[in-house]
Amino acid sequence: MMKAAVLEARGRDGLFLRDVAVPTRRPGEVLLKVHAAGLNRVDLYMRDNGQGITHSLPQIMGVEAAGVVVDADDDSGLRPGQKAVVYSNAFCGVCRYCVAGDQPLCRRAQIMGEHRDGGFAEYVAMPSRCILPLPDAADLVDAGALLAAYNTAWRMLFGKRALRPGETVLVVGVGGGVAVACLQLARNAGARVLVTSSSDEKLERAAELGASGGVNYRREKVARRILEMTDGEGVDLVIDSSGAASWDDSLRSLRRGGRLVTCGATTGSNPPADLQRVFIRQLEIYGSTGGSIEECRQLLAVVAAGGIKPVIDRRFALADLPAAFDRLERGEQFGKIVVTMT
Repeated sequence: MMKAAVLEARGRDGLFLRDVAVPTRRPGEVLLKVHAAGLNRVDLYMRDNGQGITHSLPQIMGVEAAGVVVDADDDSGLRPGQKAVVYSNAFCGVCRYCVAGDQPLCRRAQIMGEHRDGGFAEYVAMPSRCILPLPDAADLVDAGALLAAYNTAWRMLFGKRALRPGETVLVVGVGGGVAVACLQLARNAGARVLVTSSSDEKLERAAELGASGGVNYRREKVARRILEMTDGEGVDLVIDSSGAASWDDSLRSLRRGGRLVTCGATTGSNPPADLQRVFIRQLEIYGSTGGSIEECRQLLAVVAAGGIKPVIDRRFALADLPAAFDRLERGEQFGKIVVTMT
């Protein structure tokens, strides 16, 4: 038996720490002993809503996991005792998108913690193609925070049109895992980064990570200040996971021909399109979520080389998962909240 966070009904009162059977590893799968798993906005959405995600309850939660291989097929290239991190998308491998190496678009994707049992447990089983080995010296708490926020950030910055050194990026709502990851990765790539937040403390933390300037959107007009900071030009790229509340400022902060990448809509999914601004200024708007296996490998290589270190806001034991959710729901975090199993 093992301990696991099981969602039995929607809402904060529907999540329980249970003793459940250790998952049975099927041929082609790997059994991983989980050490750490990041807590993400999608987990909060799963707990309280889950609309649009085809699954049934009860469900073990958690879309991230890092730990140690317990058992694997002999031809998997993985060995017991090896540190590894989980790519949470159990992609089919045969649809047109998987064949093209674009696994986030897989037509039959089964996401760990959404469609199948997840990483808030002492053990998890996933297809061997989803288990990425780590160096022996890897920090498993850091690794547990990587493949949701940081891989999402990697694809947003370097996916459809790669960020170039010297470009200027605006990261909206710095503090959350994806936003902090974008700040770190963009700075590592040689870009200038501006940020927004409702918290002066978070703006100060962002400056410590290399942000060139910040705007408190509670007190200042974001687009006006961003134009002042860029000599009236605007930024090359906006990273926006907020949605309706920030959309107008995000579009107005872009230079002519600039681009906006969005991976979320926490404040609403139907902002005004402002199509005249989009076509007159020839703006580009991209949607993005997750990352491919190859993008994961690129990210892991940068981390292994010391290019970045994930920012961990706070660690919670599995038994304290409700308190971790509370912190995430209040938006108090700066960086990633991580749940440890041991």
